[in-house]
Amino acid sequence: MSKQTSLRIFLGFVAALAGIRLGNGAERRVPVLNLETSLGHFVRIEDSDKPSPGDGKILYYQDPMHPWYRSDKPGIAPDCGMKLVPVYASDVPAGALPPGGVQISPARQQIMGVTSARAEYRTIDQVIHATGQVAVDESRISSVSTRVSGWVQKVFVDSTFQHVKKGEPLFTVYSPELLAAEQEYLLALKASKTLGQSSLVEVNGYGTSLLEAARMRLSLLDITPEQIQCLETTGKPEREITIYSPAMGHVLERKVFPNQYVTPETELYKIVDHTSMWILAEIYESDIPYVSEGQQAVVTAEAIPGKRFVGRVNFVEPHLMEETRTERVRMEFRNPDLKLEPGMFVNVELHRGMGRQLTVPVDAVLDSGTQQRVFVDRGKGVFEPRIVTVGSRSGNYAVILSGLKAGDQVVTRANFLIDSESNLRESAEGMK
Repeated sequence: MSKQTSLRIFLGFVAALAGIRLGNGAERRVPVLNLETSLGHFVRIEDSDKPSPGDGKILYYQDPMHPWYRSDKPGIAPDCGMKLVPVYASDVPAGALPPGGVQISPARQQIMGVTSARAEYRTIDQVIHATGQVAVDESRISSVSTRVSGWVQKVFVDSTFQHVKKGEPLFTVYSPELLAAEQEYLLALKASKTLGQSSLVEVNGYGTSLLEAARMRLSLLDITPEQIQCLETTGKPEREITIYSPAMGHVLERKVFPNQYVTPETELYKIVDHTSMWILAEIYESDIPYVSEGQQAVVTAEAIPGKRFVGRVNFVEPHLMEETRTERVRMEFRNPDLKLEPGMFVNVELHRGMGRQLTVPVDAVLDSGTQQRVFVDRGKGVFEPRIVTVGSRSGNYAVILSGLKAGDQVVTRANFLIDSESNLRESAEGMK
């Protein structure tokens, strides 16, 4: 480019910014869009309309941003104000392009903002995101009831959600049936001592068998070995028997009150252990094939910032919910510090390693709904459409199952513009 041409470009640019009067005496503002300043190129409009030596015959003029707009004369595109660029016969060599392929000059590629990336093998860790809710681990729920009928005397744990330890006293009960069983045991104990002094083996064994039967009956009535030992020591039956907690946890339900008459079928307490929790999440239908039992799950919660919980999928429901087109997945998490609480909403990530897979950036794939394709950069401005089969996605990458090989250069930006020009070219060739 000559110094004179450079000077004219500079003056035109200054005129566009300042709106000064040009040499013909008429006030005129040159649109900034006519000088490709956004791309850092100062190309004089008049010069771009003229074919340079070796360019060949101009076939038509085209909008670089909307390639489907063509004109047989130079000018400005009516929709975006871009300068129409010439397309030369040398840009479209007959029979040299693959089916649906297009050829775009480097200058036009720069204007369109074409970028590309290489198809490469990567180690893929697929992550499925879902929203979950914390629930009680049903395998850690304990029900408390008595094995005798009687009247409740004292209640030590008298509120819902109260934390209890295993072996902690819950309430006392007076039961005539239990009192009679204690008295039978004391009589069997005395008889065993008396018959044990006999020289006859049969008599001695009878006393021992009688004592063991009385002890077994107390055990079946939920009397602990410590309580039986206390009974042997004192030699007096206890009018009230204390019922202890069978597990550690929180009182989920409390249905026992003083002076209440209870029977063996009455549920008095429901205690749940919160050191292990379930999280229920709904997985979309398209993600179901990638979820299985034993899969690692990571959970975060807005109520617990900075904390990540790691667990496992322990059950996948076999039925799809038709209303939401989702399937419920159950995960188990350790909760030693009791941070996870029932009803809390959490964010779930299900991780699944897929090994090394051929991948391209997600932006490279054009999905029409019936097929997926990419544009392969063949070099020298030639772009070839390629039908591909896309597998799962991981982050910004899509797995390519077929249609590409490692090393293929695919378009990742402005590919929709190239696709429009490719479709236009195929339509024009079909009309011939």
